[in-house]
Amino acid sequence: MNVRIDFTYRTPKGLQSLFQSEEMSADNAVKMAEDLERTGRVKNLSFIDSQDSTWSLKELKEFLKGIETEPHNIIVYFDGGYELESRRSGLGCVIYYDQSGKSYRLRKNAMVDELQSNNEAEYAALHLALKELETLGVHHLPVQIVGDSQVVINQLNGEWACFEEELSKWADRIDQKMKHLGLQPEYELLSRKKNQEADKLATQALNGVEILSTIEM
Repeated sequence: MNVRIDFTYRTPKGLQSLFQSEEMSADNAVKMAEDLERTGRVKNLSFIDSQDSTWSLKELKEFLKGIETEPHNIIVYFDGGYELESRRSGLGCVIYYDQSGKSYRLRKNAMVDELQSNNEAEYAALHLALKELETLGVHHLPVQIVGDSQVVINQLNGEWACFEEELSKWADRIDQKMKHLGLQPEYELLSRKKNQEADKLATQALNGVEILSTIEM
């Protein structure tokens, strides 16, 4: 989870001003806040997360302690490919997360036959990733969702309307899974070149190569 630090700084001569930090990980924000408080010149210190919720230092430290042994700091990359001739789809997802002081990468792919377009395959790849998050036990956390599909990213973040019935069904399925797990998605669109890991997994699935692996980074 990323947060900003809000605080009031007061000089020895009584001058004071409100400051807000850049966004940073909650772990680093706690370290920064503790260092600021040691100066004795900071008051009204709080943290603002991506949902504009406000946390005190005590609350944020308790939250971080509570999730330490569970997967957190999650970033999901997804990609889907569709072969028109065979009507097969390859799905790929890569999940980065921290747990118990260590960092991990999970890779998963799958081949499916029932889809009708590349956009459906992209949605299905993200749904595959959410099922993996559910298997990991991820719940009630912000999750960064990264993909190169303008259709999926812009429809899910509300920038584009969804008029196609099948895509609308997929969007609803994604939203329902997010709500079921209590996830707070933060969508990010990136270039295909920067999504090579997930793209490779989708291609491997189309070639009949099944992958499910988790490694420590």
